[in-house]
Amino acid sequence: MSLSSLTMVILASLAIFLVVGILMAIGVIFGRRPISGSCGGLASRQDADGKTSCSLCENPAEACREIRRRQQAAGQR
Repeated sequence: MSLSSLTMVILASLAIFLVVGILMAIGVIFGRRPISGSCGGLASRQDADGKTSCSLCENPAEACREIRRRQQAAGQR
């Protein structure tokens, strides 16, 4: 493989990644849904009311304080 063909392969690969990234960004913008994981993580954690932690994002400042209080209380036991 010569240097010019290697350069063309690298440039083509970068172009493909760039196009895919742009298309994914456009999909997120027009989908108006936040990016989320498929399973596990915060999406699977639940609070005392049975709501997932992600539903607490409507008021993140209070939610973060409450989670911090619960973690500190659990750590003191």
